[in-house]
Amino acid sequence: MTKTILKAAMLIAGVSFYFTSLCQTSNQTLGLTDIRSQMVADWERAKAYTIDYLNTMPADKYTYKPNDSVRTFAGHMLHLAMVNVLIMATANDLQPLPWAQLARQNSPTAQNKDSVMYYVTGSYDFAINAVKNSDFTKWSELKTVFGHQATRLALMNKTFEHQTHHRGQTTIYIRMQNITPPNERLF
Repeated sequence: MTKTILKAAMLIAGVSFYFTSLCQTSNQTLGLTDIRSQMVADWERAKAYTIDYLNTMPADKYTYKPNDSVRTFAGHMLHLAMVNVLIMATANDLQPLPWAQLARQNSPTAQNKDSVMYYVTGSYDFAINAVKNSDFTKWSELKTVFGHQATRLALMNKTFEHQTHHRGQTTIYIRMQNITPPNERLF
């Protein structure tokens, strides 16, 4: 009788442990799904905000750069686009888009508004799809990009930080044209 009670208690404990583990795993999975959904929303918001910037700068000023800058307005936006693609591709084991070359940012034929809009919006679409389709069970794996090692999740976050930095740098370019930059889009 004691052995039967002991076996039953062990069975109940085992089943309880199994369901507790399953619930914790499900909660963790739901949490990561929520994080991914938030990341997608942030990337979509960043795309709209950057398009606001692209539309605010007059087309004939895309080649403008302050004296102490190394990049034109278009050059910053093209750099943003190239890095969006290159780092997100690395973070998610994707093939970069064929045009994603860092040299593109200096290409004279890419400096016009239509070209910049094409590359920038394409890079955001690439990043958004990369996040949507990312495998969050691999987010903690290490990857190397530009000689630096970071987790896949960290690389996706660094890509977001990078695009924010370059969009922010172009604020002064817009202000130097006596134009008010777009209002921020926090939500």
